[in-house]
Amino acid sequence: MIELQKLLDLVIKECASDLHLAVGRTATVRLHGALRGIGNHVLTPEDTAEAMKSITPERNLREFQESGSTDFAFSYGDKGRFRASILRQRGYVGIVLRLLPSQMMSLEEIGLPPVMKDVCGKPRGLVLVTGPTGSGKTTTLASMINHINDTYAHHMITVEDPIEYYHQHKKSIITQREVGVDVPTFAEAIRRGLRSDPDVMLVGEMRDLDTMGAAITAAETGHLVFGTLHTTGAANTVNRIVDSFPTDEKEQIRIQLAMVLEAVLSQTLIPTADGRSRVAAFEIMIVNDPIRHLIRENKAFRINSFIQTGGKQGMILLDDFLFGLWAQGRITLSEMLARAQDLESLQKKVREYTANSKRKR
Repeated sequence: MIELQKLLDLVIKECASDLHLAVGRTATVRLHGALRGIGNHVLTPEDTAEAMKSITPERNLREFQESGSTDFAFSYGDKGRFRASILRQRGYVGIVLRLLPSQMMSLEEIGLPPVMKDVCGKPRGLVLVTGPTGSGKTTTLASMINHINDTYAHHMITVEDPIEYYHQHKKSIITQREVGVDVPTFAEAIRRGLRSDPDVMLVGEMRDLDTMGAAITAAETGHLVFGTLHTTGAANTVNRIVDSFPTDEKEQIRIQLAMVLEAVLSQTLIPTADGRSRVAAFEIMIVNDPIRHLIRENKAFRINSFIQTGGKQGMILLDDFLFGLWAQGRITLSEMLARAQDLESLQKKVREYTANSKRKR
């Protein structure tokens, strides 16, 4: 029998990001990006089933029985808050618990450049935070919402599945709605939210066509809308949205997107060179008139060259950000190259940098 409380305490004490409970192996934590087993007890089907029942609300138990998976967030007393993903695999229960940071991080602590404060102050438009699962998108968005909350007197509506960070009312009023509890779908929450006098809306996940369309419409009607996508890079993000729509709607969506898109922040988390923590790397696209033209004309493949030359506006390519982290000694060469968007160009840049460093010696 496993003692879930002891495992949760260990996760919090060690600042691990995730706890995995899978039948046939020991409990496992992800620490600084690497998986590490805990103890010698190999988990049985009874272990994971009991652990699930101890933390899962009745509504989510029903969802699990019906669909084989469910997601929710829960508080572990006053010690911490976890996001839970419960799934069925090989007929057994599997559990993944992610530890949510107990303190809201500032934009500076995350490592975001100052231009993102300007983005948070936009009166309207669409701002997208993108990256693979586990790249820190939720934490970044929570920090941006917290910055707005500290700075502006707005009404903000967040739509999440599940709610992971609880925001207190500060200068702003914050309404947090959970899909499946407070509202049936993301798209419905956006449409209903427009009737509630919002200034800012956060869409936890733009996972389908209906949600994307509703978010773009909300931005068109004069609201600042934040959303997430599981894409890497600004150009890929634009293409992902456009390609989600039927062929006969793509041109109209490109026109709408060109009008409302204000910024795309793409991010990834990388283990530090000393292996003791992780650091975020970003790609930032601030949408200007030339980029709007490229989106309208279906030339997103040219966006990267405009980001590369847009440094004065706060833009930076992911590869350039990665290179900066490596040059500072904060990440290893192998970790940098593993995440390169243009591997050949980045390798060439490394060779030139290394040769110049040797000449200076």
